[in-house]
Amino acid sequence: MPSFFLTHAEVVVDPARPIESWGLSAAGRERAACAAAVAWAPGVGRIVLSTEQKAIDTAGILAAAVGVVPSTDAALGEIDRSATGHLPFDEFEGVVDAFFAAPEVSVRGWERAVDARARIVRAVRALADDGDVTIVSHGAVGALLLADLRGVPVSRALDQPGMGSVFSFDPVTWRATSGWVRVEAP
Repeated sequence: MPSFFLTHAEVVVDPARPIESWGLSAAGRERAACAAAVAWAPGVGRIVLSTEQKAIDTAGILAAAVGVVPSTDAALGEIDRSATGHLPFDEFEGVVDAFFAAPEVSVRGWERAVDARARIVRAVRALADDGDVTIVSHGAVGALLLADLRGVPVSRALDQPGMGSVFSFDPVTWRATSGWVRVEAP
């Protein structure tokens, strides 16, 4: 039985609000409504999510579709980038590139990739000890987890193809059983 790592779908970007409080956009809600087809399987008993609003929204839609009450775990949060807050898209992409390229360095005050990787791996291993689970979280920490599951170095090449993507993994053998798949919206 696989477990799943699902990233939140598209969000409403509001530079005036903390990133953690951003919710899903209409397109994100449509994409999240299709997640049960690729991020859930019979026998998966739990949905555990980050405490950020976009993950709460995504998990709530998935949970309603499959009839499970989700729970939260703050350790599933995205990389801490509170040192910069919201950045314009091009600047943000450059900092993300640097984050993945230098995992032992705090780029512009962001959480280091090695620390975020250790945090997400520890959290997912603890959750997986209790059986199969769908985790609803974020793209960068998902890429770090995927690197660990594949036994390869941190790389931006392992980043999700877009918000609202999923991969499956075997928590017993600690191996990815798929690559990223984008949840298809109608």
